[in-house]
This record gives sequence, structure tokens and C-alpha cells, in this order.
Amino acid sequence: MSKLGNLGARLHRGEVGYDFVKNRKIWYGISILITITAIVGLAVRGLNMGIEFQGGAVFTTPKNTAVSVAQAEEHAEEASGHDAIVQKLGDGSLRIQVAGIDTGKSDQIKEDLAEDLKVDAEQINADLVGPSWGDQIANKAWQGLGIFLILVVIYLAIAFEWRMALAAFVALIHDITITVGIYALVGFEVTPGTVIGLLTILGYSLYDTVVVFDSLKEQTKDIGKQTRWTYSDVANRSINSTLVRSVNTTVVALLPVAGLLFIGGGVLGAGMLNDISLSLFVGLAAGAYSSIFIATPLVADLKELEPQMKALKKRVLAKRAQAVAKGEPTEAELAEGGAFAEEASDIEDAEDAEVPQNAAPAVVGPRNQPASRSRGRGRPSGKRR
Repeated sequence: MSKLGNLGARLHRGEVGYDFVKNRKIWYGISILITITAIVGLAVRGLNMGIEFQGGAVFTTPKNTAVSVAQAEEHAEEASGHDAIVQKLGDGSLRIQVAGIDTGKSDQIKEDLAEDLKVDAEQINADLVGPSWGDQIANKAWQGLGIFLILVVIYLAIAFEWRMALAAFVALIHDITITVGIYALVGFEVTPGTVIGLLTILGYSLYDTVVVFDSLKEQTKDIGKQTRWTYSDVANRSINSTLVRSVNTTVVALLPVAGLLFIGGGVLGAGMLNDISLSLFVGLAAGAYSSIFIATPLVADLKELEPQMKALKKRVLAKRAQAVAKGEPTEAELAEGGAFAEEASDIEDAEDAEVPQNAAPAVVGPRNQPASRSRGRGRPSGKRR
């Protein structure tokens, strides 16, 4: 078995692990800092909305236009009086995008561009997008996002419980805010592809969160019938048992997206790929982070506000304090040493089978000698000859 596979197996059995839940205040602080930075960037710079959302025109020049991108951008801004985005396509033509202009002025802008670029005006193709259509697209995008979030909360509340639904909702808002904020800071254009990317990364984030929640639900079925583990302990085990799976899923998804963003968008200059690949790249990373460091620790905090879980935590801590006073290893110390290998779904059985504190140790010693003599001095048959 590979080292990573062996680590995953040990994490699943509880032989090793990191206490994510215990350090949740650190993760909350990091997330709040990143979220505030994203909100400030969004408030200061704003989003660079594409023509699909604010209206405008796209002019495509003939093949092998003998004008540089910088020159075409300067000519387009002079002709329209607005900022322009120019991209050189594979066949040598130029795609000139001007947002926020009155579509009635497109013919004049087209004539001016033809004169400046020294091409025939009839050879320049113009695609117009009215502002009302852009507003409609923007409204539909927000409606789709809102419906998605509502359905997610309803599903999780039915399949799990309202606390998990609330935690997943907070994680999703966390992912959206960070992704949108980075879009504002980077200045990439927001297009329908961006919206598709946002909805896609929410699905990935939700997948990772549901995997951990499903494990947590199974392991806490009879948690109130034992005094070995608090809800936070079991929540931490759920994160560790699915950690390698979540990391593998995220890395495998990020690799092709990174290819689109850094090679397709950065090296080849494919601007349309940037719109969707940046949202996917940032969102996938934020989604994996939030499912591990935000959603599950937040569920543990909400659950331990319940009177039943408060009483359980008090009993567990009292039992551990008593073990420390007697110089015995606590359950947490045993777990770190590998004793936390039982499945949490068998917690009740494990509690019933727990060895009393005053029981004889299961090692070779004087108390075990009668048992040895009863087997006939070590002979398999136990009979004397």
C-alpha cells in the first residue's frame, strides 16, 4: 500500500489525526480575515461586469488584421468613449468588446474603427447586446443562485438536521464571498461563464461537506449512551476519516482547472477561459477549506449548545479528570496511541465491553499461572501423561 493510502487507512481507524475542532477559533479567524479582505476588495474595486450584464457591443475584425492589440484598444476607446477589451484570436482577427455603450451608436463606432484600423467597414462584424437584456440575465443569475441555496438548505435539513444545514449554508456563503472578492481584486470580467463556474464550485463544496456530515451522522447515533467521547471528539474523527478522500478529490479537480487558468488563460491568452477557470480554481480551494475547517467545527459548536450534549461533555471531562487523578491514561490519550480504532457506530458496544479500572491486567503474571497449570503445563491437550 502507498504511503498516502496507508495514512488514509490510519486516519480512518483513528490511529492518527489532527485536532481540527479544537483549533476551530484559529480557522474562524483566518476565514473572517479572508472574507473581510474580499468584501473590501469588492466594495473598493467592484466587479468588472461583461457586456452580457450591462449591455454593449462586440466588434470582430477580418482575419490577419495588421494592428496590435494595444493600438486597437486605443482606437476603440477613442471611437466609443468607453473602456475597451481587445483580444487577438487564433486566425489573426481582433475581438473588440466595448461595454456600456448605446447600441444606436454602434454603426458610427464601427465606421470609426474601420477607418482607424484601415479595414473595410463591411468586413467588421458587430454583435449588440441591449442593457435590458443584460439586466434580465443578471436577475436570472441571482435567482438561480438563490434557488440553489434554498434547495440545499431544505435538503440538508431533511437528510441531516437544521444545524448541519445552517453550517453548510454558512460555508457556501463563505465560498461565494471569497470567490467574488478575488474576482474584484484581480479585475477579471464577469460573464455567464463566471456564473456557471460559481454554481459548479458550490456543488463541489457541498459534496465534501455532505461526505463529512454523513460520517458524523453515523458515528453519533448512540453518542449519549457512553462517556468516552464528546460530540467534538467524534466530529474531529469524522473530519480525519474523510480527510484524504477530500484532499484527493480536490487535487484531482484542481489540476485540469489550473491548466485552463494558467496555461489556457495565461500563456495562450484565451480570455473566455479565464472567466470560468478562475471561479473554479478559487472556489474549489475555498470549498475544500470550508468543508474541513468551517462547516464541521461549526456543527460541533451548535450541537454542544444542546443541554444533552452539554451534559455529555461534562460527564466525559469529569471521567477524564478522574483518570488523570489516578494516574491512568485518558480516553483521548488512548485514542492518540491507537486505541480509537473501533468504529463510532459501535460506541455503545465498546462502552459495555470497557474493562473496569480495578480489573487484572491482561499480561503474564502470578494471577495467570493457575490458568497455565489448568492447561497441563502448556500441552495442547491439557492432559497429563
